[in-house]
Amino acid sequence: MIALVLRDIHQPPAPPWWPPAPGWWVVAALLLAVALAAFLWRRRRLRRRARWLRLVDDSLASAATPAERIARLSELLRRAARRRDPRADRLVGEAWLRFLDQGARTPLFAGELGELLREGAFRPEADAAQVARLEAAVRTRLLDWMERRR
Repeated sequence: MIALVLRDIHQPPAPPWWPPAPGWWVVAALLLAVALAAFLWRRRRLRRRARWLRLVDDSLASAATPAERIARLSELLRRAARRRDPRADRLVGEAWLRFLDQGARTPLFAGELGELLREGAFRPEADAAQVARLEAAVRTRLLDWMERRR
């Protein structure tokens, strides 16, 4: 008989990790596209938000007294309310304050801030701290309205 010389089975070398398979390039390109789109969307949103806040600041810059500031804040709210409902700028009193709080997580204008907004522009004097609180509430509401877009 003839003696066969048998040798062990040899594994082929493992595939190299670089360059990756074409499927991984597609996955990387998709992830990059999603990240870029998210970045651009976020940047656009922040710029729009900054533009709205600049509009508020520009409107309040020329107001000399707290009563004038309250009148300007009321005007900004009414202008923004027209985007939500075309008839909203004609609401008065409690109906106007209810409209302002509509859809808000916490009612901002139900208490003394609502009274200040409703009557503050007609008062000879207004507390500067309350006007600052009202301004913060108006900014919050305006940004909420503008970001929701109905």
